[in-house]
Amino acid sequence: MTADVAVDPSLVRSSYLSLEGGSTLALLTLDRAEQMNPLDHPSVLALRDAIESALARDDVRAIALTGAGRAFSAGGDMKKYLQLQGDRHAFTRFLLDLHGVFDSLATCRVPTIALVNGIAIAGGMELVLACDVAFAAQSARIGDAHLPFGQMGGGGVLSRLPRRVGSHRARELIFSGRILPADEAAAWGLVNRVVPDADLIAAAVDLGNDIARKSPLAVANVKRVLAQIDFHGLGLDDALAFEREVTIDYCLDSQDAREGLEAFSAKRRPEFRGV
Repeated sequence: MTADVAVDPSLVRSSYLSLEGGSTLALLTLDRAEQMNPLDHPSVLALRDAIESALARDDVRAIALTGAGRAFSAGGDMKKYLQLQGDRHAFTRFLLDLHGVFDSLATCRVPTIALVNGIAIAGGMELVLACDVAFAAQSARIGDAHLPFGQMGGGGVLSRLPRRVGSHRARELIFSGRILPADEAAAWGLVNRVVPDADLIAAAVDLGNDIARKSPLAVANVKRVLAQIDFHGLGLDDALAFEREVTIDYCLDSQDAREGLEAFSAKRRPEFRGV
């Protein structure tokens, strides 16, 4: 636990939704609707613990994140920043913990899904960017609002947003502080697609079922390769070499790879065991 910062598990609500084959989707909900689900230090630590608890379960095949009420997350707590930014050690610790949570979403063994149910601004958008996939409700609004308040995005927007939407569009969004409606966010590539508000959780369950039909070991290896390429900015030659190395090990050494081939030949559904 970070010194002098209490962890309050009630800040993040965890539920587990059934998927095919006895698997589950971990649904983590930022649960301070009245405050628009701020990403302050206690909520970051609560989210860290909720992610770790979900990953400790063998049956979890995907993690989805959303917010209670009308916001996914309105970002950092601006009022608390008045005190937090007066303490270099505390602010540095906060950003390190924030990066730790975001990095865990990007590199963990299961796909992570942002379910943008409403406003996702600044740190809220950075949380979206840390996930593998993002679905937005029709009512969602997404953008970066650091500069209008004299702040800088320090949770990954300056690093991840250009990779997601391209350098020029990222600069426009950051410099202008504009908030995109859901359809425009999808057109920019900031989210994968837009669904009716009432269908947001169902969209995650549908994707979770797609994932649950796959070999968990293959999924973990695919995510490992993708994350390694993203995190280390590998050039094409190095990226292809790493992809080749992981693929050779998986295809030659895993039972799931052979099971997939045998099931295809026998025209039956594969029974993957994650080994």
